[in-house]
Amino acid sequence: MTSPEILQKVKKDEARFFSLQFADLLGVIKEVVKPIAELASALEQGVWFDGSSVEGFARIQESDMFLKPDPDTYAVLPWTEGKNKTIRFICDIYQANGQPYKSDSRFVLKKAIQEARAMGFQYTVGPEPEFYLFEKNDSQESLPLDKGGYFDWTYSRGIRVAQEATEALKSFGVNVECLHHEVGEGQYEIDFNYGSALEIADKLLTLRYVVKKIADFNGLKATFMPKPIKGMAGSGMHVHQSLFSLDGQTNLFSSDLGAYRLADLAKSFLAGQLKYIKEICLTLCPTVNSYKRLISGFEAPVYITWASSNRSALIRVPKWFSDKPKAARIELRCPDSSSNPYLAFTAMLAAGLAGIEQNLAPAEPVEKNVYHLDEANLKNRHIATLPGSLFEALAWFGQSELMKKILGEELFNRYLSVKQKEWNEFKTEVCSWELDKYSNIY
Repeated sequence: MTSPEILQKVKKDEARFFSLQFADLLGVIKEVVKPIAELASALEQGVWFDGSSVEGFARIQESDMFLKPDPDTYAVLPWTEGKNKTIRFICDIYQANGQPYKSDSRFVLKKAIQEARAMGFQYTVGPEPEFYLFEKNDSQESLPLDKGGYFDWTYSRGIRVAQEATEALKSFGVNVECLHHEVGEGQYEIDFNYGSALEIADKLLTLRYVVKKIADFNGLKATFMPKPIKGMAGSGMHVHQSLFSLDGQTNLFSSDLGAYRLADLAKSFLAGQLKYIKEICLTLCPTVNSYKRLISGFEAPVYITWASSNRSALIRVPKWFSDKPKAARIELRCPDSSSNPYLAFTAMLAAGLAGIEQNLAPAEPVEKNVYHLDEANLKNRHIATLPGSLFEALAWFGQSELMKKILGEELFNRYLSVKQKEWNEFKTEVCSWELDKYSNIY
């Protein structure tokens, strides 16, 4: 939409305010709200803000930045009405000189998408974000909302929250494909339609925003934290991926040949992700808590393998009907929703394209449950593991030339610094397990 078209739509929608949203380096939504009378100026000139006050952004001596609304992200906040009616835009970030801010993760994903298009590819993704719903309480203890399990349809506020969120998401142009109870008590999943990487990254940001809002309206707390409860299933964000032709008509991963019906291009893309997974893991599983999820026994991947039906593999090739070639895809199973989706998709795309450029071929698939293989078997098959902690992921990321190239040195160093600081903070903490384990015996 052009600026005049937006202003006309605002008039029709009778909005009184507009919200400008963007993601900080960690993928957390930031927001500024302004009266609608300021919208024309915002569309033409942007809205200035202090970049030094945002996590991972500018130093104080270069902090003047401005937000430019993306017209394609226009949406009416469905829970606002009358004198409070508000519209929302997701924004791009610019420096004072008018140039795009190179450490804006949305800009970096756009750049990666353009590089893929220059190779003749359109990168499409379909994530499966999971989250928990908890009763609010004054303590730090997390009380799951219900006792349901996988695909249970429990008659609780949880289902109402999921349904209300589904309806609210329509206002943002997010069409939900399905919603269901997950394995954990009080755990849910909302999936939406496949789409381009930038579009889906925006929708993931929106989904987290909407689910948290709707949960709060219902007196509940929603969290996308990877492992909020010891002993229960973690919340992941499996991502289905394909490369399409630039016109979007041909799925380049599809083939009529072989047991997996994957084109050689898809196998090289898959092989690239397997090769570089340790280096990109920090962008996919970016928190201390992420590695509490990545342990054996909870359908969370640990071993760097690929397969078809085997859900213990890092990358899975789901089944699809032979007359539906557009459904050909691979599923990367390690990402979680604490990731910045713009950075995660950038890293995944870069690793896959590197596999194509290097004409890589993956090792043989492993259809056995990898969790049941002993150390000797794993060694004989040359099966490696994902980083076991944020510390290990930092080490792999820090020496990655691939990540430095695709993110740019400035963003690479900022992200490394922010996550190193997070690890250093964690190292100084004394947790309840340590106190329970050691305080009475030493």
